[in-house]
Order: sequence, then C-alpha cells, then structure tokens
Amino acid sequence: MSQIGKDNLESARKILTAYLENKGLRKTPERFAILEEIYTRSDHFDVDELYISMKNKKYRVSRATVYNTLDVLVDCDLVTKHQFGKNLAQYEKSYGFKQHDHLICTDCHKVMEFCDPRIQSIQNMVGEMLHFKVDHHSLIFYGGCTRENCENRKVLPQEEFYNQDTKL
Repeated sequence: MSQIGKDNLESARKILTAYLENKGLRKTPERFAILEEIYTRSDHFDVDELYISMKNKKYRVSRATVYNTLDVLVDCDLVTKHQFGKNLAQYEKSYGFKQHDHLICTDCHKVMEFCDPRIQSIQNMVGEMLHFKVDHHSLIFYGGCTRENCENRKVLPQEEFYNQDTKL
C-alpha cells in the first residue's frame, strides 16, 4: 500500500472511531478489519465479494457484520454505495479520493471510472443558477465497451461481416 493509501486508512480509522463514539456504537475489531480490507482494495465490490475476501484471509466475520459495517461506513462517508442498474449494490472507498464518475459496460458489467473537471464546473454553475447547494452527484454512462476481451460482448452484424471479409 502506498504512503497516501496508508495515510487515508489512518485518517479513515480516526473518522470511524469518532463516528462510533459519537453514536454510542461499539468499536469492534471486526469493524476496523472491514475498513482496512476496503481501503486496501482498488475496485468496486459487492457485499459477497468483500465477505469472501475476508473469509479467505481467515477473518471471523459474518455476512450480517459485513452488511451492518458497510451501512455504518456509508453513514460516515468513508464508503460510497452505488446502484449501477443491477439489483446488487456495489461499494467503493471514498475518503481521500477525488470525485469521479462511471462508465458501465452492459455486456460484461465492467465498471470504469473517469474524471472530467468540466462536470464539477457544471455542478457549480447549476447550483449557483438555481440557488442550490449540491452536496454530491452521480453520473453514470451505460453502454458497450469496445475491448476485444469484453465478456458477453454482442457482435454487431456489420462487425461480423467485416470480420469475415478480413479473413479472406
């Protein structure tokens, strides 16, 4: 883990500790282990992926503990919960990471991130025009990626024709 990652994790631990104390919740080792597992990941994940990852590392956590801890981490803004058009919620760490938006391939379900400062400018401009304080936003583009190794990629008729033509 990079120094920035370690610093973010340490700050996230402090935020979680303060949140738990403020809410009168227990500071259990499992909650902090889940936080650490999340902050060592670099991807979006669902509850089962996180649970299995923790089990494979011999952590003694239940699915219920993972669900409950994720709710706490979302409440204190250390984790962001996404609903990317499927019935399955996905999560990602959020403390110390800049605002970004997402592209989702509807064939292979790969989630890709991008950041464009123009989106922040639009958010600021719209907020000013409409006298509205925007706390955060979510922008998601859905479509098909054009990667050759895209799982479940549908071959379009013109691509199939082109591919046959080039094989001659």
